[in-house]
Amino acid sequence: MIERSSGVLLNISSLPGEFGIGGFSGDCVEFAMRIADMGFSWWQILPLTTIGAGNSPYSGASAFAINYLYVDPYGLCEKGLIGYDELGRFRYDGSPYQVDYDHVLTSKRELLRLAYGRIGDDIRAAMEAFLSDNREWLLDYAVYMSICDRHNGASWTHWEDCYKYYDAKVVSEYYRDNKEAVDFYVFEQYILQTQWNDIRRRVQEVGIRFIGDIPMYVGYESVDVWSNPSQFLLDERLKPTKVAGVPPDAFAAHGQLWGNPIYDVGHMAEDGYKWWMNRLKRCFAMYDCLRIDHFRGLYSYWACEPDAETAENGQWYDGLGDRFVECIKATFGSDVNIIAEDLGQIDDEVRAFLHRSGFPGMKVLQFGFPEYDSLHQPHNYQENSVAYTGTHDNDTTLAWLYSLNDRERNMALNYCGYYGYEWGRGGRDCQSVHACIRAVLSSVARLAVIPIQDLCGFGGDTRMNVPGVPDGNWRFRMTYDAFYDADRDYYLSMNELYCRRRH
Repeated sequence: MIERSSGVLLNISSLPGEFGIGGFSGDCVEFAMRIADMGFSWWQILPLTTIGAGNSPYSGASAFAINYLYVDPYGLCEKGLIGYDELGRFRYDGSPYQVDYDHVLTSKRELLRLAYGRIGDDIRAAMEAFLSDNREWLLDYAVYMSICDRHNGASWTHWEDCYKYYDAKVVSEYYRDNKEAVDFYVFEQYILQTQWNDIRRRVQEVGIRFIGDIPMYVGYESVDVWSNPSQFLLDERLKPTKVAGVPPDAFAAHGQLWGNPIYDVGHMAEDGYKWWMNRLKRCFAMYDCLRIDHFRGLYSYWACEPDAETAENGQWYDGLGDRFVECIKATFGSDVNIIAEDLGQIDDEVRAFLHRSGFPGMKVLQFGFPEYDSLHQPHNYQENSVAYTGTHDNDTTLAWLYSLNDRERNMALNYCGYYGYEWGRGGRDCQSVHACIRAVLSSVARLAVIPIQDLCGFGGDTRMNVPGVPDGNWRFRMTYDAFYDADRDYYLSMNELYCRRRH
């Protein structure tokens, strides 16, 4: 069980650095040291897995494989695979405030290809051992990516039938006949896992633990659906019979049509949720705590017709339910560290399901206003919950305050104890956002998590994601100046005052 404590929300991609995107570099350790010095003890990140359409980390090519964009070039230098004098060709000289995906998708792949061409027998032996330990997902991933390369990046839905219709024997034969091409992706994942393990160990040494994130669904054009078609609701041509989304809510007036395939709940129950348990096993080996995105989808999920243009006309269907939660606890222990993202369309039945699970749900200060006596106002929080000023899907708290009318803003600021006249002043001295953060830190919620944008008093130009908008998201990056400018003394004093600093 998580003790009373606090954390900071910042994705790995948003870290500063020389190569156009944050990664598994020493910057992780620097950031961990900085927030530990402020009295925080948790670092929440977004999914580390591969990214998908719109560069989203919530719908990539694999639910198991790590995003190759996070590889640290200096780590490859330390292994003797890249010369320090070669790094200039991979450095990025554009804006330090946003990720340039066009640049990094190409440069990081080129970097890894160059390094792979120089590996020796010692790394090959380590790769073989890594493949043996992770064979249940890694071989399929590596073969899948190699076949994608053969088809100029096209996913399995565009392959000829001999590859499109998954066959474990064909996978083994393909690996035998194309070992060098497939092993590149084994090397990729071996390097990424090695670098992540090192970063996690070093971050833990300064007193910071990681909260990971797992998407509820997987992408249709993914190795997960290709290699496990029986786990999803597909027709005989492997086309989805229903697709995922959510109905209209505060984030999107027409709902959100995600398009992910739906799980075959009955089949998953019959095989003891094997695919899910393997997925969770990998996550618990990667993180100290796990946030399950769209947790309400485990109780009931919103499904739409495959040809729907919006998510407005979908229906609710029964999800994996209580048996699935019981299986999680039987497999990983009753005290497993899971956070349930229970935002959005939550009714009494879903609340009862969450209560039965025992997992803490989420409370978001921004959702607490302008309602009267809202469940998202701190005086209504429960101890078994995780409190936020906002999430990666919200605007920054300063931008949110700007979005309110005078009455609504005054209500929120009065509630949080701010009565000044300079509420709109941003940066490290943003007293209105300080007050909002204090309201969350002072609450009874066992864990409080603050987005880095709020710690720094940033405006809406640093927002991470706008739900329902397909492009332009996931680009926010920190700079070193902002990194060290946050009001360390204020946050340390708040964490100490409200007994959230772990000694």
